[in-house]
Amino acid sequence: MSVSWWVWALLMLAIGVMLAIDLFLHRDNHVIGFREAATWSGIWIAAGLLFGVVLWAWQGGDVAGTYFAGYLIEKALSIDNVFVFAMIFAYFGVPAAYQHKVLFWGVIGALVFRFVFIFVGAELLETFFWTAYLFGAFLIVTAYKMAFRHGEQTPPDRNPVVRLVRRLVPTDPAYHGDRFFTRINGRRVATLLFVVLIAVETTDLIFAIDSVAAILAITTSTFIVWTANAFAILGLRSLYFCLAGLLRRFVHLHYGLAVLLAFAGVKLILSETPVGKLPIPVTLGVIVATIAVSIAWSLRSTSAHPKTPEPSQRP
Repeated sequence: MSVSWWVWALLMLAIGVMLAIDLFLHRDNHVIGFREAATWSGIWIAAGLLFGVVLWAWQGGDVAGTYFAGYLIEKALSIDNVFVFAMIFAYFGVPAAYQHKVLFWGVIGALVFRFVFIFVGAELLETFFWTAYLFGAFLIVTAYKMAFRHGEQTPPDRNPVVRLVRRLVPTDPAYHGDRFFTRINGRRVATLLFVVLIAVETTDLIFAIDSVAAILAITTSTFIVWTANAFAILGLRSLYFCLAGLLRRFVHLHYGLAVLLAFAGVKLILSETPVGKLPIPVTLGVIVATIAVSIAWSLRSTSAHPKTPEPSQRP
């Protein structure tokens, strides 16, 4: 599917307007409650679904079905982002009022990372058929790690990029309101909030590689892949504040996400064999069923004995 430059321009303008509205409404750094987060999550999800309806009317059911499949898998994988963001915020003891600002700029970085990866990945798949086998194998290995090594997470302050930033940029190990930089004794230094932002950005960079590879297994249309990623990522902040208190109940969700990644890997490999690409209805069915089963399994397992959240840490 190819689109004109003005369609891309309109899309970028619409995303920019939505981000500007979100930033304006949260300029006072207030603590976001569940009701507000749920409302905004509903708005972002409605926007994503509405775009799919527009695609249906514009390009037909096959294109819209491909978009919805990509949107669902990206939305599901973004829940794993929320798990890690919650761990980072707890580890660094980030005040609730400043978390939205970190996530806002984190989303900006996520959109940029994905924009680059999408075009590079799509070009590789279109030019070199054998890259489908590499991407597919990568997704299967990632699925294995997610299923069986999900709890093996590196403490945020041991992140190599975070450590490099602390070494290169003068950093004050404290928060100074919502500022990323401040002046101390006339010297400009980074605040702890900037370190948190770097931790979030580098973590999302890793997630971007996984998620873009997964959606490229569905389609190599850069327009579909980008829009599915964009609309899924735009609601990430609201999703975080909606699910932050419920994450301890999604104890089996990572198995479902692992299944989705493995499915995407196998699908990508099969696309370069006589089997060819799997039908979109089959892909949609697998995605919906996997997400539903893993969430239902998690909620049932924790309904009687919900886990108590671990106390936060601070370096």
